[in-house]
Amino acid sequence: MANEKINNSDILFIYDARMCNPNGDPDDENKPRMDYETETNLVSDVRLKRYIRDYLEDKDNLIFVAKVDEKTVDSTQRLAYWVSDKIIKDPKETDDKKKKANAIKDALDKGRSPDASKIVELIESNDLLQAFIDVRLFGATMPIKGERGESFTFTGPVQFNWGYSLNKVSLVESSTISSTFAGRTREQEEEYGTFGKDYRVYYSLIAFHGIISGKRAGHTGLSGDDIRLFQKSLINAIPLQATRSKIGQYPRLFIRVQYKDQETFIGDLRRYLECDPKEGLRDIGELQLKMDTLVKKLKDYKDKIDKIYYWQDKELRPDFSKLIEEEADLKNKLEEAIQKGDK
Repeated sequence: MANEKINNSDILFIYDARMCNPNGDPDDENKPRMDYETETNLVSDVRLKRYIRDYLEDKDNLIFVAKVDEKTVDSTQRLAYWVSDKIIKDPKETDDKKKKANAIKDALDKGRSPDASKIVELIESNDLLQAFIDVRLFGATMPIKGERGESFTFTGPVQFNWGYSLNKVSLVESSTISSTFAGRTREQEEEYGTFGKDYRVYYSLIAFHGIISGKRAGHTGLSGDDIRLFQKSLINAIPLQATRSKIGQYPRLFIRVQYKDQETFIGDLRRYLECDPKEGLRDIGELQLKMDTLVKKLKDYKDKIDKIYYWQDKELRPDFSKLIEEEADLKNKLEEAIQKGDK
C-alpha cells in the first residue's frame, strides 16, 4: 500500500446535550456518567467512536467493529465473513483460494467455527487496512480463535481522550418508564411490561480532545481523503445517529490544528477554553465559550502550524473564525473543515 505523508494534528470537538443522556453508565442504573465531585458530565471515547463508525457504515463504508447481518460476531467470525466474501466475489482469485473461502463460508452458514489457520492463510494485512476505514482511523486488535492464538494488531493514528463537560451539570430527577412487549404462553398470547429509570442531564457542553499521529498514519495507510471523511463524520454523525435517549445532542465546534511535521502536538486544547457562565445552564443561547487563551496558544505555535480546519454552529458564540482572522499570523492558515456543497 502506497502511503501518503500525513503530519500530526490536534483535534477539538464540542457538542452539547439538552434533556438527554449522553452516555449511560451500565454499572449505575444507566445514569449519565458523572464526576460528582466536580459536577462534570463524562462521555467515553468509545461512545464517540461508535457515532463515527455508524455514520460511516450508513455511507456504505466497510466497518470492522460492526454487526454482520444484524448479528453480533467476534473478531474471528468478522474476519471469516469478510475474507470469504471478498475472495468468492473476486473473479481474479485462484480456484484454490475460492475453494478455501467456500469452505469457510460453508462452516459459517452451518453455525460452525471455521478453521482459524485457514482464515489467517487467506488474509493479507494490507487488504485489511484497505478494506476497513475504522481500522485505518482507530486501529484494532483482531484475535483469531485457534490453537495458535494468532491475531492482527494495528495501533490507530486517531485517538481521543474521554470527553467532559465544560460546565457544571445537574441531572433531571428520574421518572419511571415502562415498556410493553408481546409474549406467548402455551394457552394464549399475552402482554408483558418492564419498568426502568430514565435519567437525563439538563444541559451539558461536552468537549473532546483528540490527535492524529502522522507516524501511525503511515502504518495504517490513513489518507487525506480518510481524514476529510472523518471530519465530515464527526460533525454530522451525532444528530443523525440519535436514539430516544440521545435526541437533543448537536455539534457546536470542530477544530483540527494540522502541523507541519510528525513531532509537534500542543496537547489538550480544552485547557484553553472557558464556559461562561459555568453553572445553571439550560441552553446554548445562555453561554459564551471564551477562546481567547486558545487563540493565543495557537499564535505561540504559528511557525509549527500548517492549517487550522474548523466548523462552527451559528448558535455558539463567539465566532472562532473571526477571532483567528484578527491575528495576522494565523488568518491565512484558516480553512473550513467541510467545503460548501459537501454536506
